[in-house]
Amino acid sequence: MSLFDFGTTNSLTMDKPHPESLLDTGVQGVISRPIDRVDGPLKVSGTATYAAEYAFDNMAFGVLVGTKISAGKVVSIDADAVRGMPGVIDVVTDFDRFIRVAGQGGETEAPTQGVKEITAFGQIVAIVLAESFEVARDAAQALPIKYEAGEGQYDFEAHKHETRKPKDDSTKAHFSQGDVDKAMAEAPVTVDVTYITPSQNSSAMEPHASTAVWEEDGTLSLYGSYQMPTPDASQLAKSLGVPVKKVRIVARYIGGGFGSKLGISPESVAAAIAAKQLGRPVKAVMARQQVFDATVRRSNTEQRMRFGAHADGRLTAIGHETLCSNQSTEQYFEPAGISSHMLYAGENRLITHDLVDVNLVVSGSMRAPGEAVGMIAIEGAMDELAEKLGMDPIELRRVNDPAQDPEKDIPYSSRQLMRSLDEGAKRFGWGDRRKAGTRRDGEWLIGMGVAAAVRGNMLQESSAKVEIRPDGTATVSSAMTDIGTGSYTILAQIASEILGIPVENITLSLGDTNDPPAAGSGGSWGAQSSGTAVYLGCEMLRGKLAKAMGVDEDGLTLKDGQAIGDNRSTPIGDLVGKGLEATGHVKPGKQEKLTTQASYGAHFAEVGVNAVTGEVRVRRMLGVFAAGRILNAKTARSQCLGGMTFGIGCALTEDLIHDLRNGKLVNRDLAEYHVPSNADVPQLDVHFLDERDIHANPIHAKGIGELGISGAGASVANAVYNATGVRVRDFPITLDKLLEGLPAV
Repeated sequence: MSLFDFGTTNSLTMDKPHPESLLDTGVQGVISRPIDRVDGPLKVSGTATYAAEYAFDNMAFGVLVGTKISAGKVVSIDADAVRGMPGVIDVVTDFDRFIRVAGQGGETEAPTQGVKEITAFGQIVAIVLAESFEVARDAAQALPIKYEAGEGQYDFEAHKHETRKPKDDSTKAHFSQGDVDKAMAEAPVTVDVTYITPSQNSSAMEPHASTAVWEEDGTLSLYGSYQMPTPDASQLAKSLGVPVKKVRIVARYIGGGFGSKLGISPESVAAAIAAKQLGRPVKAVMARQQVFDATVRRSNTEQRMRFGAHADGRLTAIGHETLCSNQSTEQYFEPAGISSHMLYAGENRLITHDLVDVNLVVSGSMRAPGEAVGMIAIEGAMDELAEKLGMDPIELRRVNDPAQDPEKDIPYSSRQLMRSLDEGAKRFGWGDRRKAGTRRDGEWLIGMGVAAAVRGNMLQESSAKVEIRPDGTATVSSAMTDIGTGSYTILAQIASEILGIPVENITLSLGDTNDPPAAGSGGSWGAQSSGTAVYLGCEMLRGKLAKAMGVDEDGLTLKDGQAIGDNRSTPIGDLVGKGLEATGHVKPGKQEKLTTQASYGAHFAEVGVNAVTGEVRVRRMLGVFAAGRILNAKTARSQCLGGMTFGIGCALTEDLIHDLRNGKLVNRDLAEYHVPSNADVPQLDVHFLDERDIHANPIHAKGIGELGISGAGASVANAVYNATGVRVRDFPITLDKLLEGLPAV
């Protein structure tokens, strides 16, 4: 059953191309401009309310309690031992309904429930409630729990031959075409290498938090930090055993998510159950260590990459076989091979994903799931093939740039890979690149690297309501969220451009499931999906305004709050009576089957590697991207800068380490888990190519939030090789992996 059920709307199923767009004919002149974030003043002044900042009368403070073992069972929890502490209200447990793992993005069923059985260290099994956070924290630390220890699997390497095939997700777990083994045996030039990436954590600035309030009518209002309120409300309702219509999620402002807040996390269910039991609001905020222990991680991967090629570089075989890990009850797998389906030509193809069961924090989506780590292997192996062939890496990619999807035999909706590479090469000075290990600056070895960028484009069912009031102002409302990406701003720009109402006169209501449902923020689909819904609502309103003015739509111009047509100018507010509203609704259609849709780009990096210490410094980076219409040049650039920074971390610093004896995370805070700091990130340059994708949606935009990370780490790694002549395939690239192979000073 669809989550989208409402009255008369302007509804569109993307069954055919939309070559014409109102964003091209609007005259307000705000679309694509780098205007400041409309929510910026609220955030910098501290008046934007985040999940942990809601205050209610008689609110109790909850602190979650996680297990101290990674496998086994909870025997008992001695709540009486802390109930007598001054200020403690209660200890709430629910072994059946508490969720064992965080939910996956877009799912509408409850995550795995039942916490008496322990499957990972830090699994949430109780919430301690008190009149203050400090008291609740102290009581939670003192709460006695008895366990029956079980035997767990913590060492991926030791169990990697014990695999299972997961169920197909948005990408097939296993795919084959032709005969890769035969093609490899016959190919004049081959590469057969294994790349290893570690587990990673999203490290969003804002920790996961929920404030639960049960209303008098029996409705749960949960003020949470969640990227996808519409499906998350369904996850929460089914976890609690209540109707979906009795659950409201509010997520007005979210301090980053990067995938970790796609589905609900344990604090939401615990806070809701506790609030119901106490009969008063409950706030639960995860400690940073609990965010690491009990939300999601990006799975570690072991990726075997095989390329077979003719002497001219034309690929005959592409093999991308991935091992990743998750808990035994879970089906999610890191789709590392997702880019291999569409990136390069080659008639023989094998792309597989298999799971190794482990007793570690659950694996889930992290920014650019699949591409972020998968393209390290793909683009690293391409760099190795170019080296073997004696070809320039960009020319190797040109030789293998397919005219249409190599697996589906359908056209690309648009494809600007080679244009991105060529433009980047010119801007970066790629022609100055030298043979590996031959360029020096004192004791620094200097190298350049390049990698392709690709991220599949997905339109998701979404809706938005647009209202125009008699004073000429407008409101856009939707359950869409803004996780720092600029949703508030770009949706206002779309409405402004079509309706001719200045951006400052448009109010946004986002992140509330009481508003029209939306797919939310994830998968780089937010801007195009919710943006199209706003577009459709405005399109309907434009028609109503033309009718009210007595002119054809083609003869209507809307600008600066005025409706102009038939040699007349009328304030828009004068045409709406008591007010006009329209709901836009979009869902994917035949176009996603008839075309292969993706955003493309190219990353260029220059690094210096100290010949004495092995220290790696990224000196400069350039990203060139084509992602359809850029809706706001400033917020889009910001997304790419963030993605490229992610790539630096993926290549050089990020490594989520588990103790192989017991599964406990060793580095579970931001002091020990090393995301790139200012000193690690040089001046980054971003350039957008002009593009429109008429097959994607009527606004001609495509996803960009995750494109910036896809391939970024590979460009850094390839630059390290070019600087040193040392190829590191076990990430991150730390100095100990370079020292032995460095040339003498």
